[in-house]
Amino acid sequence: MPRHAPRPELSDAKQQGMHNIGEAAALTGVSAKSIRHYESIHLMPEAGRTFAGYRLYTDDDLHRIRFIKRSRSLGFSMKQIHDLLGLWDNKRRSSADVKKLARAHADDLDARIREMEAMKRTLEHLAKRCHGDSRPSCPILDDLASSDEMIR
Repeated sequence: MPRHAPRPELSDAKQQGMHNIGEAAALTGVSAKSIRHYESIHLMPEAGRTFAGYRLYTDDDLHRIRFIKRSRSLGFSMKQIHDLLGLWDNKRRSSADVKKLARAHADDLDARIREMEAMKRTLEHLAKRCHGDSRPSCPILDDLASSDEMIR
């Protein structure tokens, strides 16, 4: 059903293979709240509506929701997902553009992993220095209180 078509009754829309937001959520594993959010930030086109105002989703919409969900599971930001969707929608896209975006994200993940490993090493070092007994002295709190301590 084109988005500008007259608003159908829900039962007629379902006969045409459309899904309300609850069904879309169940079929994609994405909450209705998230689907509405994706629509509000323009990752999804504005949903068609029934005569009563219920949102309607096509199978193509469900596919797009799953695309967003998978992208989120790989840690892409909403901006990156917007860019990926633009590439996905563009049948004349260059796969090099997609690869460039994916490589940049993988490089960012590598940097974040290194930062997290450094944080872990620091915490492990501080935990070894802490007696963990009834004394109030604590190297962990002392370190947190000093703003000039570097991550090891």
